[in-house]
Amino acid sequence: MATTDLLVEDRHFRRKWSTPYDVGRRAAAQNLADVAAMGAAPTALLVGLAVPPDLPLSWAEGLADGLGAECARVGAGVAGGDVVRADRLTIAITALGDLGGRAAVTRSGARPGDVVAIAGHLGHAAAGFALLEAGLDAPAVAVDRYRCPDPPYAEGPHAADLGATAMIDVSDGLLSDLGHVAEASGAAIDLNAAALAPAALLREAAAALGGPDPMEWVLRGGEDHALAATFPTAAEPPAPWRPVGRVRTGAPGVTLDGAPVGGSGGWDHFA
Repeated sequence: MATTDLLVEDRHFRRKWSTPYDVGRRAAAQNLADVAAMGAAPTALLVGLAVPPDLPLSWAEGLADGLGAECARVGAGVAGGDVVRADRLTIAITALGDLGGRAAVTRSGARPGDVVAIAGHLGHAAAGFALLEAGLDAPAVAVDRYRCPDPPYAEGPHAADLGATAMIDVSDGLLSDLGHVAEASGAAIDLNAAALAPAALLREAAAALGGPDPMEWVLRGGEDHALAATFPTAAEPPAPWRPVGRVRTGAPGVTLDGAPVGGSGGWDHFA
């Protein structure tokens, strides 16, 4: 199986905020997580790199080191690619994965009664982005999670083995990405606010920023690349998966404690 993604400078990363190594790890992570979210083990990346002529060679070498380091976490490698000249730094990655004989876990299998569960962090990268935008560098863990996400790669194939009925990588925000699952599955998803209560790290980041609601990062912040999946009731998953809601009958959409959630669900390139 295969998936692809693009990163454009000043849209998806900023060189003044991140080292080239960080950008390489981040670029690899968001693609490897997509593979894991279908129940596959990542095997390789193909990398296309468009660079301005004044880009230092050391920057490209640092990027390659970051790509390689993140691939090493899952036993994958960089299998090849291409480099071209361009006006804006752009990274295009195709990730390949092996399902190991399993059927792919798609977005369309969620059924009423299923448990909705999460593996990985929610809101940490969004908090890190807000801190950097405000010129702050602490709490450092949140900033680091924005620069280099920490997806739970092994939990994708594990969820498939546990009988996950649907799964997705949380890249654009929990509400947005679970909305895709609800739409594809023709079912409603109701989340439990208490199960999604912001962690201490997010409360600390909110305090440093003067008081934004950290629950907004949990619900709408993307780029942590957590995995969200649905499981039959009889197959409620073990840790590190944590139940956060249920699939219900009704019009496709996502609610919180039974109530609609106002505002946008998360990141939309064309909103």
